[in-house]
Amino acid sequence: MTSEITSTTLSRDAILLTGKVAIVTGGGAGIGRGIAIGLAEFGADVAIIDRDENAAATVAALIEEKGRKALVINLDVRDREGIRAAVKEVASTLGTAQVLVNNVGGTRRLPLLEMTDAQMDKQVDLNLNSLFAMTQAAAAAMVEAGLPGSIINVASIEALRAAPGYSVYAACKAGMVNFTRTTALELSEHGIRVNAIAPDFVPTELMAKFMPDIAGEEAKANQRRYIPLGRAGNFDDCAGAAVFLASDLAAYVTGTTLSVDGGTYASSGWTRSGQGGDWTLY
Repeated sequence: MTSEITSTTLSRDAILLTGKVAIVTGGGAGIGRGIAIGLAEFGADVAIIDRDENAAATVAALIEEKGRKALVINLDVRDREGIRAAVKEVASTLGTAQVLVNNVGGTRRLPLLEMTDAQMDKQVDLNLNSLFAMTQAAAAAMVEAGLPGSIINVASIEALRAAPGYSVYAACKAGMVNFTRTTALELSEHGIRVNAIAPDFVPTELMAKFMPDIAGEEAKANQRRYIPLGRAGNFDDCAGAAVFLASDLAAYVTGTTLSVDGGTYASSGWTRSGQGGDWTLY
């Protein structure tokens, strides 16, 4: 009994995803692109589900250059029948997916009192309903195949704090966090782990279109003031967290949300006067 308690068998190979199939929704750009390529770097074959077929094909080519298999599925994840068909296509082409990354989501500033019914419904469909349907379909396939798995939901730091102007989006992301906890319990008996990551400021191609100075010196100065680690996040930061959660290094991790935010949730209103400056509340 003592030897069982004290034994350690951890290997550096535990990070590898060789032989596993992953699905990444919204894998054609932004954080999803980074995660898809990151999973392939550590050995996974990857199915990319995206509305932009050309963007997804570009990512697939990069994955294949790494010697991994890739599959492009052109789909809007609000299509529930399409989701179920996509999971079956992945299984028949690459094998049953043991890793699912629910990355699709998005918003723009929409104050509650100005939001139309259609805008509200679109936010919920995109950020929450698609999550429910995709998770259900992929988890059912894992259970049917008798395979353990890892489901990773890309939430947002806005799930954990107030977000004026983004009320419905933030509520959806908060719902994602609770859905992560609850499904972690429901699926645990099948060896399926469910976790989330919560990025904060990670510049994407889409953000750059609306914020052309996003990488300018003024922006970087603000980041040094407001972000404890002193810089914006990047795709690799998110991919690293996803690879960890998908791998056997996280074999005993489920139902948790990992903030990938450079410390902004921890700072909660504390800012510093400059690089190396004192921290001040508000």
